[in-house]
Amino acid sequence: MFVFQLAALRAEPDDAAEQVSQILPGEPLTLEERRAGWARVRTAYDYPGWLLADSLGGDRDPDWLEPSAAEPIEAARRLLGAPYEWGGMTAAGIDCSGLVHMSFRAVGRLVPRDADQQDAAGLRVHDPDRGDLVSYGDPVDHVAFWLRPGTILHATRRPGVDGVVEEPEPAELRARHHAIFRL
Repeated sequence: MFVFQLAALRAEPDDAAEQVSQILPGEPLTLEERRAGWARVRTAYDYPGWLLADSLGGDRDPDWLEPSAAEPIEAARRLLGAPYEWGGMTAAGIDCSGLVHMSFRAVGRLVPRDADQQDAAGLRVHDPDRGDLVSYGDPVDHVAFWLRPGTILHATRRPGVDGVVEEPEPAELRARHHAIFRL
């Protein structure tokens, strides 16, 4: 099963429910349930949610996981300046974990969708390399690419910043540092 256009994946079968992610056209899905015009689906990376049933259709994109970048950082940098959108997965709007997820998809790898899931799946490192990941919060609620000591690349929304940026690690995040890890 697939969607024929970009579709919001919601926490509940309701237009007003939180967008938890997005489904890209041609991305494979498993149908779990139908209810009043909605479909509960599960993605190829095991992420559940609800979308409007009439968005289902179309054909599987055989290139949906075909590499388009040599490394995740290259893919992430292509999204510099993209606006922040909770649950977003595209250049039209993307969140922190969506940036990580889509950057790894660009190299042909499926990784978990959410920051806490990414952190849990990662291998802790003490001597990070460019492209490793940094998680923040307890519980984890933010993730960024580690570029070099004190510099990260991430999607964020805070006063004066809204989108994908490469910047010195903000003090507010540094104070909430959780782990550095590798996927």
